[in-house]
Amino acid sequence: MQFPAVAMITFAAAFASNVFFGAVGVSAQQAVIDEGAAITADAINSARLASSSADDAPLQAGPERLPDPKMVRMQILLDRAGASPGVIDGFDGENVRKAIRAFEQMRGLPADGIPDAELIAALDTGGPVVGHYAVVPEDISSIVPPIPEDYAEKAKRDFLGYQTVAEAIAERFHMDIDLLEALNPGLGFRAGEVVVVAAFGPNRSGEVASIEVDKRLRQVRAYDASGTLLTAYPATIGSDQTPTPTGTHTVQGVAIMPEYTYNPTLNFQQGSNTEILTIPPGPNGPVGTIWIDLSQPTYGIHGTPEPSLIDKTASYGCVRLTNWDAEELATMVKPGVTVTFLD
Repeated sequence: MQFPAVAMITFAAAFASNVFFGAVGVSAQQAVIDEGAAITADAINSARLASSSADDAPLQAGPERLPDPKMVRMQILLDRAGASPGVIDGFDGENVRKAIRAFEQMRGLPADGIPDAELIAALDTGGPVVGHYAVVPEDISSIVPPIPEDYAEKAKRDFLGYQTVAEAIAERFHMDIDLLEALNPGLGFRAGEVVVVAAFGPNRSGEVASIEVDKRLRQVRAYDASGTLLTAYPATIGSDQTPTPTGTHTVQGVAIMPEYTYNPTLNFQQGSNTEILTIPPGPNGPVGTIWIDLSQPTYGIHGTPEPSLIDKTASYGCVRLTNWDAEELATMVKPGVTVTFLD
């Protein structure tokens, strides 16, 4: 695989330089949720997390449900703490419960995935979790034309970037695009407009000594040399037909904005494409913005063009994370880090 010299997008730097809190003249932040309450920055920032019991099952998103301000707040706080819930979308679900278990492990609490009073007290120390971002001209100029599904057509492109400004901003701030649009109704995401976004905070730091890929729980966990859990991420893993590796392997290296070599004889066949193709880099490429190469040939931990589908589908054997989670992990690993696959 060849890796061109393309600069990595630094989401934390973008956040620090162009996000602010406080009242802004964006009065049309109105989207209706259950019971007629409004999903606004104020609703999220003032939301009080409620504890639940072991009998409360996770509530999944559905056609009749809309984002919950309390769940948006919880997801942002978990993301800040290094226990990633994946996309911040305002819905409870398995990725949230896995993140809660990881946070509990980090804090020495019983790891049951239940948002009880003790968990909430440790997680929510107050303060705003939603801020505002001013759209800049670079957000507009970086947009690419619609990307075809066919790999042969993809291979004709130079870069597989974001297709809309909303998509670019949603991913930059770890958000589901539907939540971003619900918080910003009527906005065209034009330069100068002020947009409500998740204030996810800076990337986690540290030196990862070992990684666990939990295939049953569908989660990647990174530990330091002392065995302390540094970060945890929801993951998409392989299916029975295209399984994820077993055993223990090592990190070989990290590629930023990698090209992807499509070889149907080694991996899978996409459509009617039977020839080897080089797919250009970009956040909407098959492996997203990061490739963490493993000692098992052709396998890696990588990003994805569809963050909302993490842990919702199966991969072709590799381990998929959201682009932002893969980028964070990539800054903390180096060659030789062990990666153990747990069945």
